[in-house]
Amino acid sequence: MKFMIASDIHGSAFYCKEMLDAFQREQADKLLLLGDILYHGPRNDLPKEYAPKTVLRLLNEKKEQILCVRGNCDTEVDQMVLEFPILADYCILCMGNRMIYATHGHRFNKESLPPLQAGDILLHGHTHIPAWESFGDQLLYLNPGSVSIPKEGSAHGYMTLTDKEALWKSLDGAIYHSLTF
Repeated sequence: MKFMIASDIHGSAFYCKEMLDAFQREQADKLLLLGDILYHGPRNDLPKEYAPKTVLRLLNEKKEQILCVRGNCDTEVDQMVLEFPILADYCILCMGNRMIYATHGHRFNKESLPPLQAGDILLHGHTHIPAWESFGDQLLYLNPGSVSIPKEGSAHGYMTLTDKEALWKSLDGAIYHSLTF
């Protein structure tokens, strides 16, 4: 199974459209969103083409293909307009012999770990900075960065994940990092 993983859309219709174009191009089985879908949050400037109603329409059209975890900017009111579940704090994926704990990152992260065992992957967004690093007892931390408000000079991007590899890509599809399992 191939997942496309994206985070932190923050209501940008422009970048949501680019993300969905990338999803189509990737021909992934599922789109996993790591939270912060509609609202931009008080610490961020408005992203390009801030239009939460357009974002919810675009995502609702793909509701059968979307998995999502709740970000710190996502609320029960957002769930009332989005037609796929967004309020789970985490989800568990099994890829090959690895357990992947996917969450937004504001609650569970490298400093506040969920229950993990050697070989597991902690996958989260929230920081808006792509990451691929080993830590602790043979654990791996992955972060796709941000679709609409990347930080520290990173690309507007996403990642793809299979049981064999993870690829970090800019929204135009250019690979800027790969990791083989």
